[in-house]
Amino acid sequence: MPVANGPIIFSEIKLLVQSRCPIIYLTSHEEERVVSSLTVMAKELTKQVYSWSITTGLQELNLEEDDISDLQALNDPIDVLNHIDRCNENSIFILKDFHFFMDDLLIIRKLRDLFQNLKTSNKTIIVLSPVLKLPLELNKEITVLDIPLPSTEEFLKLINEIKTHLSAKTMELDEKDSLLLARASHGLTLVEAENVFSKTIVNETKLSRNGIPYILNEKKQIVRKSGILEFYPASNRIQDLGGFTSLKRWLEERGQALTSAAAKKFGLPEPKGILLLGPPGTGKSLTAKVVSHYWQLPLLKLDFGKIFSGLVGSSEENMREALKTAEGLAPCVLWIDEIEKGIAGGKSGNSDGGTASRVFGSLLTWMQEKKSTVFVIATANDITRLPPELLRKGRFDEIFFLDLPREKEKEEIFHIHLIKKGRDPKRFNLPELAKTAENFTGAEIEQVIMDALFTAFNKKKDLTHEDILGAIKSSVPLAATYGKELNELREWATTRARKAS
Repeated sequence: MPVANGPIIFSEIKLLVQSRCPIIYLTSHEEERVVSSLTVMAKELTKQVYSWSITTGLQELNLEEDDISDLQALNDPIDVLNHIDRCNENSIFILKDFHFFMDDLLIIRKLRDLFQNLKTSNKTIIVLSPVLKLPLELNKEITVLDIPLPSTEEFLKLINEIKTHLSAKTMELDEKDSLLLARASHGLTLVEAENVFSKTIVNETKLSRNGIPYILNEKKQIVRKSGILEFYPASNRIQDLGGFTSLKRWLEERGQALTSAAAKKFGLPEPKGILLLGPPGTGKSLTAKVVSHYWQLPLLKLDFGKIFSGLVGSSEENMREALKTAEGLAPCVLWIDEIEKGIAGGKSGNSDGGTASRVFGSLLTWMQEKKSTVFVIATANDITRLPPELLRKGRFDEIFFLDLPREKEKEEIFHIHLIKKGRDPKRFNLPELAKTAENFTGAEIEQVIMDALFTAFNKKKDLTHEDILGAIKSSVPLAATYGKELNELREWATTRARKAS
């Protein structure tokens, strides 16, 4: 089945070729899609187009005859660069996976020589690779572009191509369902989408909106293969979050504007994200999971520990790939847990070499400039470890302070966790429990109920009010030792953050 072609950023590539940009580096996993689009572009510019790889050598691509003709056996990378240097044709040369050879001094020198010669010729070299690997010597000579994943229009074209090969009974898709399926496919390559559609047809005997769960499973695989992001199932409901009436109201208002065409028409911008501040156990991580379920969006967790690695330059690449993956899966929620630890975790004294600063700087720039629908939820326990540039307006829509729950909120939290454990809250004196659990966080209340359940189980009886009271009295809340830091955080949040409750 042919691969659908789309405009993506090929108008920009076309402009670079027309302006005689000597060497262009394209990053993409979709060779067939990119080569097909470049071939169409070359035809529009009346240029010959050649493709090279170490296994096939140099080949001329002829779109009109839908054929590939062998030019000559030029498997050696230096030989193909010499051939390009000697060639007098108006042409484009696509070099596949050429990044493998760009740490060779001879290749680097030859590319620098070619750069000067190509500027006055009608030839362009396009390096096509799934990864960016560029030596410092070539930083100023080569233009780098990321090929975005397919657009909604490209997925719609692929679906229409599948329709022409299948019977009407196998395709139960009207225009609305086709659009729904195409939008759900964001983040997949065309090959991945075609495989998912085929899997859906095999399992469901037809392609319909029932294919969306298969698409979500494929997205989980993409996140898992990234090795940096984690995919969290949207299992926590907003009813699982006790208190935080102000935060819940804010989420309800912003959720309506996130993917609504009417909101865009009204002039509302897409929400960017929120920063949640507060002591451990107050529900910051739970809030991220709740938002994902409430807005029905995939939840991705960014692990800073996996971002930083021992290889020079790989940390920056890891961050770049993580953000690219998140954008590819948009609309989604990106959860950065305990962001202050991630910033500090990337530092290793003098041996850091500025890596942490560069990685964090790229994250900040992306948060400020991103156009994709990626809602960022960052959590932090210690405000003193956060740089001021993270807190300035424009990074987040709002900064919320999650304080210790008040008595009414603690009653609600006890109510939630008793129901979760299959107990009737009416059997317990919730106001007394809330009053006794002074300075307890939501997480500590959950643990109190767990401790009480263990006590009741060992006594071979059901859970009682006294069991919970005993568990409360035998527990020491974190606030007892965290008092100074908590007061400082409260004082800071008084004028700089919005209260969640």
